[in-house]
Amino acid sequence: MPQTCSRGSVTCEFFYSVLFIATTPLELLLNQFKNFLIIILLAAAIVSAVVGSPTDAFVIILIVVLAALLGFFQEHRAGKDIEALKQMTAPTAMVLRGGVELEVQARELVVGDVLVFRSGDRVAADCRLVEAFNLRVDESALTGESVTVGKNASVVKEKTTLGDRRNMVFMGTTVTEGRGLGVVTAVGMRSEFGEIGGMLSEIEVMRTPLQKNLDRLGRWIGILTLLVVGIVSLLGVLRGYGWVDMFVWGVALAVAAVPEALPAVVTVGLALGVRRMVKRHALVRQLPAVETLGATTVICTDKTGTLTENKMTVRQIYANFRRIGITGVGYTPEGSFWYMDGGANWDDGDAVIDVSNDNVLRSVLVTGVLCNDSSLSQVDGEWRVTGDPTEAALVVAAAKAGLLKSELESSCKRVDEVPFSSERKHMITIHQMPEGRCAHLKGAPEVVLDKCTSYLRESGVEGLGSRRDEMLGEAHGMAENGLRVIALAYKMLQDPDDDLSSGFVFAGLVGMIDPPRKEAEEAIETCTNAGIKTVVITGDHVSTAKAVASELGLVAENEKILSGEKLDEMNDEDFGRIVEDVKVYARTSPHHKLRVIDALQKRGHVVAMTGDGVNDAPALKKADIGVAMGITGTDVSKESSDMILTDDNFASIVAAVEEGRNIFKNIRNFITYGLAIHIAEVLIVLATMLAGLPLPLIAIQILWINLVTDGLPPLTLSLEPPDEGIMHQHPRHKSEGIITNRVLLYSGLIGVLITLQALILFLWHISDLLRAQSIVFTLVVVSSMFNALNWRSEKRSIFKLKPFSNPPLWYAITATLLLQLAVLYTPLQSAFHTTSLTSLDWVWIILFSATTLIAGESMKYIEAKREKPNKRHIAQKPSLTT
Repeated sequence: MPQTCSRGSVTCEFFYSVLFIATTPLELLLNQFKNFLIIILLAAAIVSAVVGSPTDAFVIILIVVLAALLGFFQEHRAGKDIEALKQMTAPTAMVLRGGVELEVQARELVVGDVLVFRSGDRVAADCRLVEAFNLRVDESALTGESVTVGKNASVVKEKTTLGDRRNMVFMGTTVTEGRGLGVVTAVGMRSEFGEIGGMLSEIEVMRTPLQKNLDRLGRWIGILTLLVVGIVSLLGVLRGYGWVDMFVWGVALAVAAVPEALPAVVTVGLALGVRRMVKRHALVRQLPAVETLGATTVICTDKTGTLTENKMTVRQIYANFRRIGITGVGYTPEGSFWYMDGGANWDDGDAVIDVSNDNVLRSVLVTGVLCNDSSLSQVDGEWRVTGDPTEAALVVAAAKAGLLKSELESSCKRVDEVPFSSERKHMITIHQMPEGRCAHLKGAPEVVLDKCTSYLRESGVEGLGSRRDEMLGEAHGMAENGLRVIALAYKMLQDPDDDLSSGFVFAGLVGMIDPPRKEAEEAIETCTNAGIKTVVITGDHVSTAKAVASELGLVAENEKILSGEKLDEMNDEDFGRIVEDVKVYARTSPHHKLRVIDALQKRGHVVAMTGDGVNDAPALKKADIGVAMGITGTDVSKESSDMILTDDNFASIVAAVEEGRNIFKNIRNFITYGLAIHIAEVLIVLATMLAGLPLPLIAIQILWINLVTDGLPPLTLSLEPPDEGIMHQHPRHKSEGIITNRVLLYSGLIGVLITLQALILFLWHISDLLRAQSIVFTLVVVSSMFNALNWRSEKRSIFKLKPFSNPPLWYAITATLLLQLAVLYTPLQSAFHTTSLTSLDWVWIILFSATTLIAGESMKYIEAKREKPNKRHIAQKPSLTT
C-alpha cells in the first residue's frame, strides 16, 4: 500500500472520476427535429411563407418549436442520472498514509489506500476489510437487503454474491455501527457503484410505443400528403387552372392533410393525464411514459420498500413450547398477542394472550428490549425508530404489550455490556434489576443455545437437555418461512465476575420480517385481472423472498424461486425457455435485473420496473418504463426513472396503468376523429376537381377548418374518463399502432359520409356559388362536432355515457360553433369569402351533419353484435412470443 501518493503517479482509471459524458444541449435540441412529422410541418411552413401566407407559417413553426423544446427539456433531465450518483458518494474519506490519519477528497483515493471507517461514515471506495470491530453497514441502496449487514475480515469464496461478501464494504453504502480498516480495491468506474454508473451510460433509452406510433403515423401521412397534393395539382393544371393557383391549393391541401396540431394536442393530452396522475400519487417525469404503462404486460418489482413496508416487524414468538403470533405492522405500537397453535385466529377471544399474566412471554419481551441499542419515539404524531431495524422491531413488539423501553431502562440500569460482533454473533448487556444483577443475551439461535443450560417454562426453570434440538428445529422452521430469527436468554449473576459463556436460561425465539404492504396484495390481483404479470426481483434471501411472495399470492407453495447464483449458471437460451414461468428472483445483483428485463423484452413484453435503491437504477433505465419510490427512493433511482410514486405505494401503479390505458384510448379516439375530417377535406376537393366542378372550399376556409376542428375538440376528448371494464382487458400488443384497420375503416367511412353530405348540398346550391361554398364550409365544421361526440368512447354508445361527465367537450363544441358564426357574418365575412345563411340552410346543415352521429352509433352497434358476449371484459394473456 502506498505511503504517499500524487495524482500524477497513477493511471487516471483509478481516480474517482466522472462516470458519464453527456450529450451537449445543442445536440439534444437538434435531435428533436428528426421526427418525420415535425419535418413535414417545417416543410409546410416554408412553403406557406413562400406563397404569401406568413401567418400560417408562423403558427406552424411556433407549434414545432414548442414541441421541440418540450422534448429537449425531457431528455436534458436524463443527464441528471449520473449527477445523482455523484451526490450519493462520499466527498471526503479518512485515509492512513505514512502512518498518519488524513482527511482527503474522495476523488484523490487510489487502489491500495487504507481507509478508516466509523459509525455514520459514507464509504468512499470499495475496500477489502483487514480489521472490523462490531462493524455493520447499510447496503440496502446497493443490494436491496432490508437489514444491516455485519462485516468481518474473514476469507470468502471467490464467486460469492454481492450481498454475502462479508469481508468487503462498497462505495456509496453507510456504516451504521462499529469501526474498521479496509484496503481500497476499486474506485470510480471499477467500483460496484461505478459499474452501475457504467451500465446506466451504456443502456440505450428505448423509444416508447407512443413515440414509435406517432413516427409511423407521421411517415404515413407524409407519403399520402405528397401523393394527394401531386394528383390534385396535376388535375388542376389539366383542368385549366394556373400553376401558381395550384401551388397555393397544394399548400392548402398539404396543411389540410397534415394534422399540424397533433404533436401539441398529444403533448397537452399527456400533460393533462399527468395532472390527473399527480392526484393519484404518481409523478411522471417523461410524458410518453404515461401511455407506455397502458401497454405494460409485466411489472418487475423490487421487494424491499416496494411490496413491503421496509419496517422490520416481529411476527412470531416461540416460548414455553407455544407459537405466539403478533398483529400490527410497522412501528406503531399497536397489536395483540395470540396463540397460533390449534388453528386459532388472532381475533378468537380465547386465543388472545394477556401478556401481564404470561411470565415466559414477558421475559422474552423484556430481554429483547434491554439487550438493545435502538429506541422508539413519537414525533409529530408519527412513530419513528432509531438504530438497527432488527433491534427496533423488538422494542416495538414489547411496546405493544405495554413494556416501554424508557420505563424498563429507568428501573433496570445497564451497567456493562459485551457488544455484538459478526464473529461472536451475539450481544450481552448486564443490568441492575430490582431482584439483582442480570445478564441478557441476544443472538443467533445456535450460539445462544450453546450458552444455555436450562429453559424457562410457566412452571419454572427446567434443564435444557435434549430440548435443544427441538428448539433449533423450530428456529429452522421459522427461517424457512422467511423470518429472521433471534434467540433470547438471561442469567442472574451472583458475582460481577460470573462466567458469561454458559449457564443462561433460554427464554424463547423471535421471528421477524419486513411485512408486505396491505395494499400490495389487492394491487397485484388487479394487475392479474388486467392481464399484467407481476415479477419480484430482490436482493434478499430465497426464503424471505418466497415468504413475502406467498403472502401476496404471487407463488404457490411448490413453486420454485430462482436465485442469482442459479441464473448465472444458465445461458441465455436456457433462461429464455423458463423466464415466462419464473415469478420471483432472489439474491440478485444489478446485472441479474438487467438480464431478466432483457429476456422479457426479447419475448415481446413491455416491461415496467419498480425500485428504490441505487441497485435498481440500471434496471429502471433499461425497462420500458421505470417507476421509482418517492419517499424511500434514492436520488439515483428517481433520476433514472420515468415515473415516481409519491406515496411509495405499489397500489398506485394500478391507477397509473389505468390512466395509461385511458390516455392511449383517448389519443386514438381524437386521432380517429381528426383523420375523418382531414379525409373529408381532401376528398371534397379531389372529387370536385375530377368532376370539373368549381372548388367548394377555398384555401383560407380549409385552414380555418383545421384551426377550429384540430384545436379544442380533440383536446377535450383527451379528458374523457376511462370506460367501464378498462382494467379487465388484456394489454394491447406493443406492435399495435394508433392507426389500425378499425381506425382506418371508421375514419374513412365518416370521411366519405361527410364528403357525400357536402357534395349533395354543394350541387343543390351550386347556382349561387358563394352560398354553396359557405354551406359546405359550415357543414364540415358542424359534422366534425357530431363526430367528436361519436368519439367520446371507442365502443360504447354515446347514449350509454353520462352526458356531462366531460363538460369541457361541450364548452369546446359551443366555442367552435360560435367561432364559425363569426366567420359567416360580419365583421369576418369578407375575409373568409362567406355569405349569411338562411334558417332553412341551417336546418339542412344540421340534418345532414346529424347523420355523422347516426353512422357512428350504427357502426358501434353492428360491431357490438358481432363480438362474442363479454369478450372485451375478460383479461386474457396475449401471445407475446416473437
